[in-house]
Amino acid sequence: MSTENKKFEYEIGEGLEALPERSYRKGSKFDIILEQAQKMEARYHPVRIEGKDANYIRTQLFKRIAALRLTGVGVTVANGVCYIEKDRLNKPKPKK
Repeated sequence: MSTENKKFEYEIGEGLEALPERSYRKGSKFDIILEQAQKMEARYHPVRIEGKDANYIRTQLFKRIAALRLTGVGVTVANGVCYIEKDRLNKPKPKK
């Protein structure tokens, strides 16, 4: 039912006996990125998402790593690019 008022226009739908069930997404879109990086050979994997800042991507990946309880995986930002770092616990020692 649509009704016009002098100040605004609104619409009210038919009544329901119960609210529809909510659907929840399982996992995160960042899980796909982490899974793909783990399958690759290289140690560092740059991650870019159009319209997202590198620091935002890093924060979201950190949250997913913690939620999934992944070990040996880290995230860093260098020169405005976010990198997934594999084998973080087995870093080579810097040469003196």
